[in-house]
This record gives sequence, structure tokens and C-alpha cells, in this order.
Amino acid sequence: MHTQTTIVRIPLDRLIAHPENPNRMSRQTYEKLKRHIAQSHNYEPLIVHRHPEIENSFEIINGHHRAKALKDIGETFADCVEWAVDGNQARILLATLNRLGGKDELCAKVELIKNLSEKFASKELSKLLPDTKQTIEKLKNILTPIDGLKDNPKLFLNALIFFLGDEQIKIVETALEKAVQQSRDSNGAVTKSEKLAKAITTIAEYYLK
Repeated sequence: MHTQTTIVRIPLDRLIAHPENPNRMSRQTYEKLKRHIAQSHNYEPLIVHRHPEIENSFEIINGHHRAKALKDIGETFADCVEWAVDGNQARILLATLNRLGGKDELCAKVELIKNLSEKFASKELSKLLPDTKQTIEKLKNILTPIDGLKDNPKLFLNALIFFLGDEQIKIVETALEKAVQQSRDSNGAVTKSEKLAKAITTIAEYYLK
């Protein structure tokens, strides 16, 4: 994948959001981003590539929220770096670069994975994307609405990351194992990560009762 780092100023009306971008940012975080750009006039250049269908236009790969913030504060140009990548390379970048901020909206992420899967095997994608092979398989095989998606189309794939000491991990693992056993017949989980997600949710629900 060849890239270049020369920064060019491109009119905002020639920048088009990638329709398969799964990354979303909370309103509160977006307002902070917009305020920062308005006050400092500093921001990381957007990454774009030539639009595959619209002449004299560029498709945004990374920087969708920055582009919107610039428009909202009245700017007419954006600092950009143009990368010479094709459609599938742009999709891979969408699934990697954009994970550095915000989080993935499930519907858009499913569409993105399905399109990439037309060319790449799940094992190959798992080496290119932040997602595991099991997660990719699960996403690309979603053919019918999953729990909560119909009622909440803005469902997100959320990751919780935290660190535990040796004693803490023993306690947590024991609790998770019991929760997995308790809900084995009804949780519908297949992969280890799904079972753990169900288990920790069961524990949380019990605590909230």
C-alpha cells in the first residue's frame, strides 16, 4: 500500500464521507473536538483518496468528524493527505485507523465486514483488522436482526478494557465460570468471548436487582 504525506488543502465541498465508515463519536466528544479546532486551529490532517466514482472529489478515509467540525465552524478548506489506495484498501483503513477514536456502529460495521469478506478470508482479515477471526465470522454471517438491533439501529460494538491484579483475576475468573455454567442452556453464545460477555452481563444484572 503506497502512501504519501504531503499535506494539501482541499475544499470541504469536494470531500465526501465514506458510506461504509462505521466509526461514530458521542455528541459530547464531538463538541470537544469542534471547540478544540475552533480555538486552536490545529487538527490532524484528514486522510483521503480519490473518489472512485465522482470526478474531482475525494473520499474521506480518516477524519469524518474533523471534516464535519470544520464545516460547522465555518471553514471552507481542510488540510488533507491523499493516499493512493483502492476501494478494498480504503475499507481496511476504515476498520483500523478509525478505531483510534469513537466506536463502531454495528450496522455499518457489519456492512463493512461483509464487503471486505467478498475478497478476503476471515483469517486474512483478522491479520489486517483489530478484530479476531471469530468476531469477523460472526459479523459477516449476520443475516437476520440480532437482539436489540431492530429496536436500536444505533447499536454499538463496545469494548471494556481494564487491568486486574493476580487475586482479582482469580475471583473474576471464578465468578465468570459460574455465570457461564448457570446460563449455558439459554445464552446462545458460541465463541469464548461471547460466553464471557453473556456471563459478565448476567453478573451485572444480578448486582442491579
